[in-house]
Amino acid sequence: MDWTAWIETRGEPVVLALMGLLVGLGFGFFAQRSRFCLRAAVIEFWHGRFGEKLSVWLLAFATAVVAVQALIAGGLLDTGTARQLSARGSLSGAIVGGLIFGVGMVMTRGCASRLLVLSANGNLRALLSGLVFAVTAQASLAGILAPWREAIAGWWVVEGGPARSLLALAGVGPVDGIAFGGLWLVTAAFFAWHTRADAWRWIGGIGTGFMVALAWLGTYQVMAHSFEPVQIQGLTFSGPSAEWLMRVLAEPGQPWTFGLGLMPGVFLGSLAGALVGRDWKLEGFSGAYTMPRYIVGAILMGFGSMLAGGCAVGAGMTGGAIFATTAWLTLAGMWVGGGLADRVLDRPAPGARNAGAGDMPASAP
Repeated sequence: MDWTAWIETRGEPVVLALMGLLVGLGFGFFAQRSRFCLRAAVIEFWHGRFGEKLSVWLLAFATAVVAVQALIAGGLLDTGTARQLSARGSLSGAIVGGLIFGVGMVMTRGCASRLLVLSANGNLRALLSGLVFAVTAQASLAGILAPWREAIAGWWVVEGGPARSLLALAGVGPVDGIAFGGLWLVTAAFFAWHTRADAWRWIGGIGTGFMVALAWLGTYQVMAHSFEPVQIQGLTFSGPSAEWLMRVLAEPGQPWTFGLGLMPGVFLGSLAGALVGRDWKLEGFSGAYTMPRYIVGAILMGFGSMLAGGCAVGAGMTGGAIFATTAWLTLAGMWVGGGLADRVLDRPAPGARNAGAGDMPASAP
């Protein structure tokens, strides 16, 4: 593929937006068909059920790690200038933000990417939660919540460079990263086989992970062949959600970006998946308690994602695949925060009937 000619003909912004659209279409379709969801995986884990939802998430995560590290080992990708590795990071922000995000995703029944996927399937709960998430993310980035975010992030910082890379800290390289991801991939395959996951769980989980690698590869190639400064970036939903909100409210004419193409791509890909699987169904709220729960959860996710530097996909998978220190701390925080929230909010008392805090079972996607 002649990247230079394509960039000269279309321009960097258009190429980046088209890459975002392509990645989004694939991610939306695969995530919808596989029911990819970190929140569901976390709940299965803390309930001691190593089932289908956990296996799908592990398939996606392990595939992303192996694919990204293989690209780096093969000389096709260099993530050294990615903000997750090169810029100053916040360890306190990663830990606190991950915990807050984990609580929020349990309250909204899905992380940021899952909300967008479900919105395309006719889920109005997810649509409202996604809008609140975007507003809160923007308020945390440059609005009324920004001082709080900056204060917490300043508690414990780490300089960019080797200190932000787990592989560098361990004195190993991408081949070791491939081996590590391979162990998780074998584990995920065992769980998927043990739970008799259908073909779409396998295909969708692996395909979702490949989209994380494709996002890194695509933006890196644009950066490498461009005469203009272009920032390499991966697949994430917190920044693009805030960006789309501001584009709707601000004057038109801003340059196109990767995130500008990503969000509609995910929506359309998920819609296509829902139509293929006949899953499209208009759903709203039922019960007086559910709407406040979803709104509060979306606020927590919006603030937590900006504090941590990414959402469940942006930090957990995209940052995790390049072994960014802060990303792994964020991911750990999400698992702990999600488990605590599930225990406090949704798990019934011994001998009590589970009335549920929401309008669907705790294990539902």
